[in-house]
Amino acid sequence: MSLAKTHTTGITRTLATVAAGAALTAAALVAAPGAGAAEAHHDRGSAVFVQSDNTGANTVVAYERAADGTLARKGVYSTGGKGGMLAGTVADHLASQGSLAYDRHGGLLYAVNAGSDTVTVFAVRGTQLRRVQEISSGGSFPVSVTFHGDRVYVANTLGGGSVQGYARVGERLVKVDAWHRNLGLDKGTSAVGQISFTPDGSKLVVTTKAAGQSIDVFPVGRLGGPSAHPVVTSTPGAVPFGFAFDSAGRIRVTEAGTNSVGTFVVGHDGRLTAKGTVATGQTATCWAVTAGDHLYVSNAGSGTLSGYRVGHGGGLTALGDTATHPGTVDAAASSDGRYLYVQTGVQGTVDAFRVGPKGALTAIGSVVVPGAVGGEGIAAG
Repeated sequence: MSLAKTHTTGITRTLATVAAGAALTAAALVAAPGAGAAEAHHDRGSAVFVQSDNTGANTVVAYERAADGTLARKGVYSTGGKGGMLAGTVADHLASQGSLAYDRHGGLLYAVNAGSDTVTVFAVRGTQLRRVQEISSGGSFPVSVTFHGDRVYVANTLGGGSVQGYARVGERLVKVDAWHRNLGLDKGTSAVGQISFTPDGSKLVVTTKAAGQSIDVFPVGRLGGPSAHPVVTSTPGAVPFGFAFDSAGRIRVTEAGTNSVGTFVVGHDGRLTAKGTVATGQTATCWAVTAGDHLYVSNAGSGTLSGYRVGHGGGLTALGDTATHPGTVDAAASSDGRYLYVQTGVQGTVDAFRVGPKGALTAIGSVVVPGAVGGEGIAAG
C-alpha cells in the first residue's frame, strides 16, 4: 500500500462553442447520434465490471450478479491499453478511486489505461462489452474518470496533475482542448485521488494528495467546460483520497493521513463547509461508497470495511468493521443498494456482501479476478 507523493471563465464563449461544435461534428462522422442509447435499453440487468489494471494488457472482467448477489464470470475484455503501477504500491497500483465508470443510461463503460495514457470506451449489452474507442487522456497516468450526461472527464495523476474533458456523441468521445486544466502540483509525485461530478452535474470535484492535500471544486458552465480555476479547500495533514456523495449531496471524503471520514457541504459557488470528521480507528482509509442510507469506507492496511449509517441531519453512526481479504481498495454498490462489492488488491479478488436493512454486511462469497493483483476499478449495475 502506498499513498504516493494540486479557463472556461478565461475562455470566451465563442471559443467554447466552437470547441463543442467541432467535437459534435467530428463524432458524428463516426457514430450516429443516439447510438449506444438503443443498446442501453437492453442493459437493465445485474452486471458487475472489474478492471484488472494489468500492466501487460489491461482488461475489464464482466460478471453476472445472481438473485442472491453472488457473481459468475461471463467474459474478459481487452481495453487495448496497458494498466499502470505507481512506484511503491502493493494493493493499489493506481492509488485512486473511480478508474472505471459505468453509464447505465447511455449503455457505456469508461476505463482508464494508466500505462498508455488513454481512456477506453465500451458499449454495454448486459454483461457483454464491445470496445468502441481508445482515446488520449490528455495527460500522464490517468487514474479516475467521471461522467454526467454527454460530458466525460478524466484526471491524470502525474506531471503535476491535470483534468481533461470530452464531449460524448453516440458511443464515442471527442477531446475538447478548451476543457483541459492543469492542477499545478508537484510533478514528481502522484497528485490525484479521484475526480467526480456532483450529483447535479454542476461541479467537478477533485481530491489532491501529497503536497496538495486539498479538495478542488470546478464549477461547470452550461456549455460543459470547467471554470478557469478551482475553488480550493486545503486540508493539510488529512491526505484527502476517495469520496462519495450521500442522498443529500454531501461529500464524504476519506482522509488517509488521519484515517478518518470528513463530511462537507458543497456551496453554490463551489466553496465547501466542513461538517465534522469521524475516525475509523483503522489504517489506510482511502475509498468510499454509499449504498442507500449507508456509507462504507475501505481500509487497505487493516483489510476491513468500516460502515456508517447516515442520519437525517447528516451525522454518521458507526456500524462496526467487516473483515475482507487483504488490501481492501475500491468498491461499488448495486443500484438497488442491496449488495456491496469490494476489490482486495493483495490477491486480486472481489469480495461480495449482502447489505442488511440496518447496514450490517454479510459475506456471500468472493471471486478471483484474472490478472488483477493490485488492480483498481469496479462498477456495478
